[in-house]
Amino acid sequence: MAAKYTADEIQVLEGLEPVRKRPGMYIGSTDITGLHHLIWEVVDNSIDEAMGGYCTEINIVINEDGSVTVLDNGRGIPTEIHKQTKRPAVETVLTTLHAGGKFGGDGYKVSGGLHGVGVSCVNALSERMKVRVFREGKIHEQEYERGKPSYDLKVTGKTDKTGTEVTFWPDPQIFEITEFDYERIINRVRQQAYLTKGIFISLEDKRSGRINKYYFEGGIKAYVKRLNKDKITVSPLPFYCEKNTDDGYVEISLQYNESFQEVLYSFANNINTAEGGSHLVGFRTALTRTLNSYARKHSLLKEKDENLTGDDVREGLTAVISVKVKDPQFEGQTKGKLGNAEVKTVVETAFGEKFGEYLEENPAVGRGIIGKCTLAARARLAARAARDTVIRKGALEGMSLPGKLADCSSRKPEDSEIFIVEGDSAGGSAKQGRDRRTQAILPLKGKILNVERARLDRMLSSEEIKILIIAMGAGIGEQFDIKKLRYHKIVIMTDADVDGAHIRTLLLTLFYRYLPEIIRNGNLFIAQPPLYKISAGKKSGYAYTDSQKESLLQEFGDKSSIQRYKGLGEMNPEQLWETTMDPANRLLLRVDIGDAELADKVFETLMGEEVLPRKKFIQTHAKKVQDLDI
Repeated sequence: MAAKYTADEIQVLEGLEPVRKRPGMYIGSTDITGLHHLIWEVVDNSIDEAMGGYCTEINIVINEDGSVTVLDNGRGIPTEIHKQTKRPAVETVLTTLHAGGKFGGDGYKVSGGLHGVGVSCVNALSERMKVRVFREGKIHEQEYERGKPSYDLKVTGKTDKTGTEVTFWPDPQIFEITEFDYERIINRVRQQAYLTKGIFISLEDKRSGRINKYYFEGGIKAYVKRLNKDKITVSPLPFYCEKNTDDGYVEISLQYNESFQEVLYSFANNINTAEGGSHLVGFRTALTRTLNSYARKHSLLKEKDENLTGDDVREGLTAVISVKVKDPQFEGQTKGKLGNAEVKTVVETAFGEKFGEYLEENPAVGRGIIGKCTLAARARLAARAARDTVIRKGALEGMSLPGKLADCSSRKPEDSEIFIVEGDSAGGSAKQGRDRRTQAILPLKGKILNVERARLDRMLSSEEIKILIIAMGAGIGEQFDIKKLRYHKIVIMTDADVDGAHIRTLLLTLFYRYLPEIIRNGNLFIAQPPLYKISAGKKSGYAYTDSQKESLLQEFGDKSSIQRYKGLGEMNPEQLWETTMDPANRLLLRVDIGDAELADKVFETLMGEEVLPRKKFIQTHAKKVQDLDI
């Protein structure tokens, strides 16, 4: 019998209830990323004031009780009665979705904000929130509990300053984690300071006493300079241009370096557009056309030479593109892509004109850039031949695949996983202990090539890397297709020692630099084998951390024996399955690019050509390393 479906079954959510009911729809997730989005939303409101020319200072404080306070010296949220809601405007802004100065009117010429839901979303997902508004000589105050006012807006004092102060306590009923990560906040705050010239932003953590302050008069030009720190650059200073038009304001800065990677960040209204969009398309079109035009004009390309491609001109490029648009049209739930078609023309015209003039006025830099691009073009042709060989080899071998690969019987990628292990010993244990239906094993011999220091053509000459690419089945470079990936879980499983950590880092570098789609798609994982086996009589247990080891020792008593695992090969197949491969018991860490700028810097520091930055990194972090096996 069919269930009744009447008007009584229709649920109407009032006020901010939809946000609490489906938080992921508004902030993307309720994990640590979603938690930090609360800060971004509040800070973005202050940044909007700064972009409008009304705010010069923003102070962010992580309080000892876990709350966060954001104070700016902007105009202050209006406090007079709102005509529609008949409530104070500040209360309306904090308790009503889609209410604020960004939805028409003259509140802001340009603005960011997370999804247009504003700080009301933060209020809904906070156990408690307190707002203080400094405006028209008065201090106005109101508190809220899970989005609902605790009392009416009241005047609590006099003031001669203006601005808004918001303090919020994340709701543990909503978030898996409610502890804020200072390093994650630092990176975002620094980025916002670069993007808004002349803004002073301070960050204080009262839990640890740390304080960081940022102010960049040079804006994104200083940002590019920082991104290229410790790299050998083609020009002494970054190129910079800006242009204000009826369709938007454009700022672009770039500088080439001697590496093989592109580092490019694009922003629209200070929002990081990780998936690019019309502004990025306009930039790349103008970059390729301008460099080809310059190279032809000055005979830096021979008549028989093909034009430089987009890939050629992006090798070693560091660039930051920032546009500010009155009515931005974002695609995707988290505003990852800018859709305004008119912005492409604005960026293409403004950048192409200014960059062409820059090359003519700086011929040594122009020749240096073209020289690097033509080297990249020759490497591209060599890489194409090498890649085609790899792909053709994989296609010809068909179902036989690499001889080292012990494949699984399942042909459904969503059910299949591959363990990349070091050496034949660990490979043997893994092959015997695995679930043959869903788990494939690929043992690699020794340490693979450090691809941070190699172009694609040299990388594809490495036998171990070729085997790995063929096994995954998705190709590489221009022909990479995530839909052809043969396993939806790719698991790096290395020994818990220094060599194992080095091999893991080399593999992560390969995926980050040449197969980033696998990371972005959530397909890459790191296995966590146990460090110890604790035994006492008939009782035994595994410890994955030193604290777990101490707990087991206390539980089992003084007569316990400790076995320290330094290699996967030391475990028999049953132990390896039970501790590291069995989906019911194992611990897998999903690899997430997260903050791309920080990840890029770490890989460059650890795996790049320059020794001094790596030495400084080791000296800085050496004291944090415990139980080091050499």
